[in-house]
Amino acid sequence: MSQLHSILDHNQEFVANKEYESYITDKFPEKKMVIVTCMDTRLVELLPRAMNLRNGDAKIIKNAGAVISQPFGSVMRSLLVAIYELKAAEVFIVGHTGCGMAALNADRVIHSMQDQGISDEVLSTLENSGIKLHKWLRGFENEKEGVIQTVNIVKKHPLLPPNIPVHGLLIDSTTGALELIIDGNNA
Repeated sequence: MSQLHSILDHNQEFVANKEYESYITDKFPEKKMVIVTCMDTRLVELLPRAMNLRNGDAKIIKNAGAVISQPFGSVMRSLLVAIYELKAAEVFIVGHTGCGMAALNADRVIHSMQDQGISDEVLSTLENSGIKLHKWLRGFENEKEGVIQTVNIVKKHPLLPPNIPVHGLLIDSTTGALELIIDGNNA
């Protein structure tokens, strides 16, 4: 059931027909912004359109829940690279309504892992190595709280330039309406 060959077939036509030409840009975000948002499928096209973004306007980092849980993990590293190397001057943390991370149940995820072949031995080894799966798989109480927590992690990061505003927003997953939670210009 892989989509691989369908994607490759489409890609050959895409390139042959030079459909890529309308997407050509450089690596620097035109609007000098970096966005951390959720990987939710409803946001793939909705979020850029709701925020008036075109290809090349912003660096967009996606992960589960738009959460930065590790201050020195890969998401924060990507955000800092966007600022220091790619000239982003504003940070947007954009959560969304109906986020699965608000209802994430670590026990359910672990049982799903086991059902799909991850052995109890592997899980035990990870736990005994100091990886607390229940904490690692933790979500947040509600979507707004998730945005606030992530904004706070970014704002307090010792490597974030003090002049960079960090905004927090919540997008409605259906309508695209944006709710301002934290105005980084006033924080």
